[in-house]
Amino acid sequence: MYSVEELKKIANTARYDTLKAFSVVRSGHPGGCLSAADIFAVLYFHTLRIDPKNPKWEDRDRFFLSKGHAAPTLFAIMAQRGFFDIKELLRVRLDGGLLQGTTNTKIPGCESVSGSLGQNLSVAVGCAVAGKMDGKDYKTYVMTGDGEMEEGQNWEALMLAPKLRLGNLIGILDNNHVQMCGTTDEIVGLGDVCAKFRAFGWKVIEVDGHDIKALTEVFDSIPNQPDGTPTMIVADTVKGKGVSFMEGKAAWHGGYPTAEQMEQIKKELGGGNL
Repeated sequence: MYSVEELKKIANTARYDTLKAFSVVRSGHPGGCLSAADIFAVLYFHTLRIDPKNPKWEDRDRFFLSKGHAAPTLFAIMAQRGFFDIKELLRVRLDGGLLQGTTNTKIPGCESVSGSLGQNLSVAVGCAVAGKMDGKDYKTYVMTGDGEMEEGQNWEALMLAPKLRLGNLIGILDNNHVQMCGTTDEIVGLGDVCAKFRAFGWKVIEVDGHDIKALTEVFDSIPNQPDGTPTMIVADTVKGKGVSFMEGKAAWHGGYPTAEQMEQIKKELGGGNL
């Protein structure tokens, strides 16, 4: 069992390693990666029932990353967990590298392709259905982004999951309030998104997505609900979290830090494995 401080270090190490890799390959999506790091750390080092030595273990919990551009930080977390060598991250998004810009099924421990936004919530619904049909007790988790929720397919999946009584399905909204061209309110505001999820028949839990202790408690509180109600965790986060000059700025949705900026990043995050 990892302590809160250990989980914080895992998350910040992944943040640094992600940005180091982006500075080397000269491309990436820093903002949405950094906002999800704490959630990834809690999932992979506290919550998920997984085995890095046997990534296709039949009884494993499943995690789908629907906001695919956050994959490099997921990869950094997975490398710490032992799925593959962290040095693979230095070839992220490059031709011939194991790790591309989003998840795909050739990567050990990844369940799906997530290049196109708005699709993996539907995929996760199918996976949760399969678990029920097979009599398995694994849980299916899926992370979406708030900008991504502008995709209509999400709302079809949100409507279907309660109908199918998928108490084994847990959604996570990385609600960082910023997308590529501005804030989500400026583009297509979600309004009271918690009320929307509840109206579609989901149990909703709100949490600070950077509060490690709160995140562990929220994930620990979710059983395979006997009443068949899927759960949506609405995690309030900060785009670019952990790096002062990136936080809350749409300009850092895409891009990469310079060598000089990496020096400041190292001071703020404490360095990493790369």
